[in-house]
Amino acid sequence: MKRSLVVWFYGTFGVGTLANGGWMLISPFTWYSQLPAGVPDTGPINFHFVHDLGVVFIIAGFGAMWCAKNLERCAPVHAGVTAFFAGHALVHVAELLAGKLPPAHWLIDLPLTFAPP
Repeated sequence: MKRSLVVWFYGTFGVGTLANGGWMLISPFTWYSQLPAGVPDTGPINFHFVHDLGVVFIIAGFGAMWCAKNLERCAPVHAGVTAFFAGHALVHVAELLAGKLPPAHWLIDLPLTFAPP
């Protein structure tokens, strides 16, 4: 993969992840109710939990952006960011398989939950 494409991916992914985390911290209810990802299907809003995860998304976003600037030594940071997103995706898979999320989430979660890791 060309270096410029990898840098672009990390940078774009980092900015998007930072924006998501910032939205979670600044306005958790609008994030919960207006993110086009069916978040209300996961249960009632827990403001503290949304804030906690907002911090995690911000850390992951900064990690991805750091990787964009430090490709030669980004493996440990990449592994941490990927572990978070893969774990998040596996939670969604487990909830889908257990019937805790509607089957529509296989497609809803594909672009932003399943594809990134």
